[in-house]
Amino acid sequence: MFPASLEQLHALRAFLEAFCAQAGIDREGCLRLNLLLEELFTNTVRHGHRGDSDAPVWISLAAGEDRRVTITYEDTAPPFNPYARDSPDTTLEIGKLHGRGVLLLQRLAASGDYAYLYGRNRLRLGLNPL
Repeated sequence: MFPASLEQLHALRAFLEAFCAQAGIDREGCLRLNLLLEELFTNTVRHGHRGDSDAPVWISLAAGEDRRVTITYEDTAPPFNPYARDSPDTTLEIGKLHGRGVLLLQRLAASGDYAYLYGRNRLRLGLNPL
């Protein structure tokens, strides 16, 4: 669990690097995971909570024997389903403030689902072997 504060990005990165080392995920795979988690976390803080807060963000990571990674990401920000929007599909759209996180989800995650349950956004992502 991490408080929804940008100051927590270092702690999040350390958590991820420890996971990658234990799971045997190489540097490139770990960087891909970091990019995705940092985007999710930053969006929670900036757009979900409109700034740093003590609201919790729960992140769990699991790696299968095939090095396929499953991410479960939960926050208490207002409901936001990244799969309910059309994705940006041009370079001009990608450059806009909104839509980059959605594009990353679609490009990096092999599978994903969203639910809003008990006051939490829950995003589950499956990434191909890293």
